[in-house]
Amino acid sequence: MLLSQARTGHRILSAVCRSLSTSSSRNMPIKVGEKIPSVELMEGTPGNKVNMADLLANKKAVVFAVPGAFTPGCSKTHLPGYVEDFDTIKAKGVDLVVCVSVNDPFVMSAWGEAHGTEGKIRMLADTLGEFTKAVDMELDAKAFLGNIRSKRYALVVENGVVSQVQLEPDGTGLTCSLSNSLLSSL
Repeated sequence: MLLSQARTGHRILSAVCRSLSTSSSRNMPIKVGEKIPSVELMEGTPGNKVNMADLLANKKAVVFAVPGAFTPGCSKTHLPGYVEDFDTIKAKGVDLVVCVSVNDPFVMSAWGEAHGTEGKIRMLADTLGEFTKAVDMELDAKAFLGNIRSKRYALVVENGVVSQVQLEPDGTGLTCSLSNSLLSSL
């Protein structure tokens, strides 16, 4: 009987471990050395899908994420800083700069137009938060933005692999993920 209970316990433990190891939730933000997940985002319209892994393959890129388009910190500081510093970022060998937000593609497009991102920053909508979840950067913003959003962060990605992670300590602050902070480490 004891042996039977041990086998049953082992089967239960194995099933739990399998479910945890195949879970889509990372329980830990993406780290240096990890590959960018293959998740589709939208650019401009819902029909224009952009796969992040494909987009960032064979390039040096900066990916920064914001809690919400047209929100004060994102609109007054975060996005404008990357627009202003774009030429300096490119001069440091960066091929591509991408802004990600859990918004719809129309909002991201309008926000980009309002800040002059055309030809500089790719404005990608993570409408369902799938990329945000895949890199475990979800921010529970239901109380003030109505749904799950992205934490504020910046990544440097080289050939599809993360080489730097600059995650704001509280997920929303405006310090280490800003362009001027990232520039000093490029």
